[in-house]
Amino acid sequence: MASAYESDEETFSGSDSEVSDESDFESESEQESDSEDDRQVYTKQPCKYYNRGGCKNGASCSYLHVCKYFLKGSCRYGSSCKLSHSLGGRRSSGQCARSEDQSAASNPQLTDGRPYQWQINDGKGWKDVENDYIIEAQYSLPHTKSIKIYNTPYGAVCIDFNKIRIYGKNLKVRRLDDGNTVWDWYCTLRKKWRKYGDKDSKGNPGPVKSSDIERKFQSNPKSSFAFTSGGETFQIKFPEMQQVGKKKNRKVTRRPVFRQQQGNAGAAHLATSFKNLSVGTKPQWQFEGHSGNWHNFKRRTGTSSECSINSDDIESKYQLNPTDTLKFKINGQPYKLDFGAMIQINQTNKSKRKIRRVLV
Repeated sequence: MASAYESDEETFSGSDSEVSDESDFESESEQESDSEDDRQVYTKQPCKYYNRGGCKNGASCSYLHVCKYFLKGSCRYGSSCKLSHSLGGRRSSGQCARSEDQSAASNPQLTDGRPYQWQINDGKGWKDVENDYIIEAQYSLPHTKSIKIYNTPYGAVCIDFNKIRIYGKNLKVRRLDDGNTVWDWYCTLRKKWRKYGDKDSKGNPGPVKSSDIERKFQSNPKSSFAFTSGGETFQIKFPEMQQVGKKKNRKVTRRPVFRQQQGNAGAAHLATSFKNLSVGTKPQWQFEGHSGNWHNFKRRTGTSSECSINSDDIESKYQLNPTDTLKFKINGQPYKLDFGAMIQINQTNKSKRKIRRVLV
């Protein structure tokens, strides 16, 4: 299935920049909060049809798909309830809403030498997504929430990485692999994703290894993993994807280690790029101002200094081809970024500014 890509980072809508590659993608990354409860406060009423067993409107329903008794604090089924017990829309632990891919045995394995393959099903069978190494690369980053695919037979398609589903369309998505994927586990700490087992600032390793968590998950994706740190016992609940403690709950995610596809130059470039990008860091694009100070690219609308792109847009284009160019507009005037020369060019008067890519 031919498509163009745009991987999304939270909250990341389509840019106004012009892109010419057959594969563009826009990434939506998130810096997660480690607060005990960072759920949104909803004013919507629970959907009565959803609570009766099914709503024909699905994701487009204007009402909240959540157990009405959970909202009242009186659901007698608790964690075994088949309806959602989350204001974020996830089902409770009784009915995990995670991807088919999250269960070790739920998806067939690839046997043709490919390490992974993303597919979409419109009701007429599963179809391969071309150049899916871009999807895989973004999926491997713990802070990336979703990716938007353009120019598909179904129009623009947005894949939610947390639930492995497609927003707002009657389509299914899945990820197949060869059974050799290495999975890493992360939790939020001081608003950044940290890999379990990584050393802290003092060089001390974490109290539990990512591989230990994965081993338990593979044995039972609906169970939990307990460990002790600093005299306190914590529990990683797989269905809720949360680390639960006495004082604070933290978000947890599971992502694959990105693997290079043999003979794929684009995937090889991404693999090399990812080796230099540590967890908790994020590329930031900047331009040099008149005073010599560096400023971040930020998308702005409705202001005196409108800009059609931000740093994430630039990074997405750069990941496709680090020697390419990217066109955009400031106050309606055309500009171009030249990655090979690392300059910004005013297309009207040909003036130039330096640009740079830093990790923050």
